[in-house]
Amino acid sequence: MVRAVFFDFYNTLVQFTPQLDEIQQSSCRELGLTVTKRGIRRGYSAADEFMNDENAIKHLSDRTEEERKQFFIEYERMVLRGAGLEVSSRLAEQVWEMAIEVPKQFDLFDDVEPALELLKARGVIMGVISNLRQDRDQVSKELGLDKYLSFWVTSEEVKATKPHAPIFRAAIEKSGVPPGESVHVGDQYKSDVLGARAAGIIPVLLDRDGWHPGVGDCARIEKLPELDELLNGELSA
Repeated sequence: MVRAVFFDFYNTLVQFTPQLDEIQQSSCRELGLTVTKRGIRRGYSAADEFMNDENAIKHLSDRTEEERKQFFIEYERMVLRGAGLEVSSRLAEQVWEMAIEVPKQFDLFDDVEPALELLKARGVIMGVISNLRQDRDQVSKELGLDKYLSFWVTSEEVKATKPHAPIFRAAIEKSGVPPGESVHVGDQYKSDVLGARAAGIIPVLLDRDGWHPGVGDCARIEKLPELDELLNGELSA
């Protein structure tokens, strides 16, 4: 029986407003580049996985200014590659600099509150496992997540990022629920699925855009409320 559910934060519970695909498309348009929003989303899927891998090696906040600059140039190239464009480092830097100047904020995906209400009705303990470095209490309150979440675990707090075990073990400790009775939901296969499984937690891949139809070694959902139905069946790590 599942008694606790842990969530990744960005791209699982929240997205940016304005949405990043819109910002990227607009920035590209100003530079004479044509991209589709779906292509940009495909690129972000690969680029975000690259970011998670790099953070697991050495967190961006611990890198020099030049190292961070070079990282984000390559990150932007991956975003645009997903949209079918191969660009120079200089052009990628221009697109990135324009994109990051646009003010944005976190907003919940439309399916989040309905899903959390279903889990709350089950009496499930809920928490977030995230690399977020902002004030989590303020973010939680502003988004209305505080009425659902029992705790947060952040990489800054435990000095480890996903997929490393300490961040998942901290969630197990805070929830008071054994790993075999806990589920972790996230949008990244390596950091969320493999990381959770290595800690003995049951992984669920949230694949909103359908980029991972071939994943068959764990439960896969495309909308968060589908999780409630999953909990009625058999889940295992």
